[in-house]
Amino acid sequence: MISRRHIFPLAALGAACLLAGARPAHAQQDTLAAIRQAKTLKVALEFGRPPWGYKDDKLKMTGSDMEAAELLATDLGVKLEIVEVTGPNRIPFLQTRKADVVLSTFSITPERLKVIDFSQPYASAVQIVGAPRNVVLKSEADLKGKRVGVTRATTGDVELTKKAKDLGVEVLRFDDESTNMTALASGQVDIVVQEPATLTAVAARNPARQIEPKFIFAQFPVGIGLRKNDTELKAYLDRWVKGHMADGKLNAIYRKFHGTDLPTELLKGG
Repeated sequence: MISRRHIFPLAALGAACLLAGARPAHAQQDTLAAIRQAKTLKVALEFGRPPWGYKDDKLKMTGSDMEAAELLATDLGVKLEIVEVTGPNRIPFLQTRKADVVLSTFSITPERLKVIDFSQPYASAVQIVGAPRNVVLKSEADLKGKRVGVTRATTGDVELTKKAKDLGVEVLRFDDESTNMTALASGQVDIVVQEPATLTAVAARNPARQIEPKFIFAQFPVGIGLRKNDTELKAYLDRWVKGHMADGKLNAIYRKFHGTDLPTELLKGG
């Protein structure tokens, strides 16, 4: 039988163990050490957003983000494990530790910075307004009264939602890039906010729709997403980006898939 005088010390010990096992939201993490110990880097990546991430005709994972992820894993000296995501679940997968980092056309925005951190930018993403040739759109004012398709939780969605009321726009949200672009190709919507390369690919596959870019809607730097207070990992990623901006490897990957160089300000910032 346990005596009464032993109950309180045991209870205190149990409480201490529970507190030790819990990780406060503000506590510093060391994902970098965990990656090296596991010898595996888990990267969240979306494959419905060519040329950033997609699967070729043999279902091989490819794209500029895929090659950047491969380069990162190689430099870390670990195995690359891809965790497939969609736009809306990139942050949840990161926060629930299903992935170590998000390397998936992840634009750095004030809203996202409230809940996660980013490396310094390794690329730049543009969102444009696209529509058939017979739809006259020269500026945001021309969107008034229109129905516009976006991919849920992307920067296009966030920026259009901010302006929707003032512009008088009806926003139609789709769960991934493919569904959004299918809606445009089929005529379910006549206007989308989308990345240029994706719009160009869909236009080529659907010539009868005469889809074309109209104007730039938003532009954001793209970074590698990581959990808050992951100090060592952030420092490593920032050095990694800076080093490969300097040696040209990140620009070469971007040029290979996007057909152009990275913006000058990004290259100088590296």
